[in-house]
Amino acid sequence: TPSCLFSQGDSVITVQLTEEDKVEDDVVFYLVFTGSTVQHCTSTRKINPGSLETISPGHDCCETVKVALCASREGHPVLVVAEESFQFVQDEAYDAAQFLATCAGNQQALNFTRFLDRSRPPAADVDFLDEKVALAFRHLKLPAEWNVLGADQSLTENVPRETLMHFAVRLGLLRLTWFLLQQPGGRGALSIHNNEGATPVSLALERGYQKLHQLLTEEEAREPDSWSTLSHTVHSGDYSVKHHRGLDVYMLTAEA
Repeated sequence: TPSCLFSQGDSVITVQLTEEDKVEDDVVFYLVFTGSTVQHCTSTRKINPGSLETISPGHDCCETVKVALCASREGHPVLVVAEESFQFVQDEAYDAAQFLATCAGNQQALNFTRFLDRSRPPAADVDFLDEKVALAFRHLKLPAEWNVLGADQSLTENVPRETLMHFAVRLGLLRLTWFLLQQPGGRGALSIHNNEGATPVSLALERGYQKLHQLLTEEEAREPDSWSTLSHTVHSGDYSVKHHRGLDVYMLTAEA
């Protein structure tokens, strides 16, 4: 039965089938997640006759939803094989992304984050943190007016201040830096000096982050490899279709 506790999407879900439900070649299995306002339908990949694999959807809120494992065979009605509850929870990475998004223009908060620099985690931990926080940022519902530089658009580039871009570069967060570059104010943040006179670009150079420096300075720089780059999403009105190329799984999300 598909029962799980996880964060805000893009996790791998494995479904173990009972003996009588083992996969036959002409049967297609999929999962339907029904939340209070949103419904997701995901295709599955057959690992072996007794196991299926798919990608968890990024949900719009933290709640317990109903999930149904359905089986489809040409010429036959759709069969609900099993039903279970499935809990979407908010993890630390999502909390961190929400905090950072909220304090985009808050100098006191941004200066506070600099204490992380004094106990820099090992490279493997940084890579994990980068992946998780960048993925969480992608699932945040940022306001239409959100800006990397904060809400006060009257500040000019000549005003020294910390920015979210300084934070991401200082910790060497390659994927988060890429995400911020695509947002309003992201490119503008590259030329802003902090109180020590450092720009995000000079910080990357000073710390020897070669890939990060290339990302910030080369026009043809490509998005860093990550779990999220394996996905492509197309939006159309109240619907969206996501294809995860790594597992070749499709997900349809619709407002219920």
